[in-house]
Amino acid sequence: MWIDAHCHLNDEQFADDLADVIARAQTAGVRAIITAGTDVASSRASVALAERFAIVYAVVGIHPQHADTWNAETYAAIRDLALQRKVVGIGEIGLDFYWANNPPRAVQEKILVAQLDLAAELGKPVVIHNRNADAALMEILQRRNDKLHGILHCFAGDLAMAHQAIELGFHISFAGNVTFKNATSLQTIAAALPLNRMTLETDAPYLSPVRGQRNEPMNVARIGKKIAELKQSDQSSIANTTTQNSARLFGLEISEDF
Repeated sequence: MWIDAHCHLNDEQFADDLADVIARAQTAGVRAIITAGTDVASSRASVALAERFAIVYAVVGIHPQHADTWNAETYAAIRDLALQRKVVGIGEIGLDFYWANNPPRAVQEKILVAQLDLAAELGKPVVIHNRNADAALMEILQRRNDKLHGILHCFAGDLAMAHQAIELGFHISFAGNVTFKNATSLQTIAAALPLNRMTLETDAPYLSPVRGQRNEPMNVARIGKKIAELKQSDQSSIANTTTQNSARLFGLEISEDF
C-alpha cells in the first residue's frame, strides 16, 4: 500500500482524465491521495475532489506566491474549508524566496504565521513549502515547536535542516525528484534519515520520475522503489512504514481491503 502525501489533482493537466488517473493509482496500490490547495479557488477545488473520490483527501491554504491575496475574507474562506469533512491539513503554505520580493518576504512570513496559528487552533497538520528560505522557515517553526506537526513537502534543505525539523516533530517528504540522476545530495539525505519520519509524495503533475511525462499519483510506487534502493531495504517495508506515517499524520484509516 502507498499514500501519495502531496499532489495537485486540481491542476488543469488532469482536467480531461482525472477518473483514469485515480483508477491507475488504485491499480498501483495507492490507498490515499492528499491533494493540496495553493489559493482559495484551488483549495475549494481540492475539497470538491475529495468529496468526489473516496481515496482523495484535501489540504487547504495559501501558497507563499499567493501571499499578497491574504485578507480577512481569504482567512475566513480557508478556515471554513479547513472544517470540511475530508480536509486533513493546512497547506500548501510556507516561504518561497526564489523570486526576490515577489511577494515581499515580510508578507510571506506574516501569512505563514497566520496559517500556522490556524492549524494549531484546529489541531491540523501543516504541509510546508520551502524554496531558498531554510533559515527563515526554521526560525518560524522553532518558535511554534510545541504546537505544530506536519511535513516539509518536497524536501529541498540539507541534512542538518532535516534533522532539525524531525526534532521539532515534522516528517520529511520526498517527491519524484529524489529519483533524478543529478539528485545525489537529496538521495544522501533520504538514505540517512530514519524511515519512521519519512513520507512519500509525487507533487503531481510536477517532478515526474519518468522524465518528459506528466506525473501521476501512481508514481509514488516508483519513488518508494528508489527509497528502498537508497536504504538497501525491501520495497514492502518502505511502503508499509511510509503509509503508516502518512495515515497517522493525517488521521486516515487505511484498510488492507480495497
